[in-house]
Amino acid sequence: MDDKATDNTQSRDLRPGEKYNLTIKEASSYFAIGEKKLRRIAEENPDAGFVLMNGSHMLIKRVAFERYIDIVDSV
Repeated sequence: MDDKATDNTQSRDLRPGEKYNLTIKEASSYFAIGEKKLRRIAEENPDAGFVLMNGSHMLIKRVAFERYIDIVDSV
């Protein structure tokens, strides 16, 4: 198999600002909010639209959470 063919199929690493969904750890770093507090915010706002559950893994929809952060006064 040609090396050029495999290079095209490999995915590149995206920065958190380029991703649609972030893990709790990535979101914590990106938004400068502690992991525990971020989990608590997500659990307390299940209908806010920024949480995506992938099995038992909680993901944060980056753009939706940015909109949420814009409207709250404190976290």
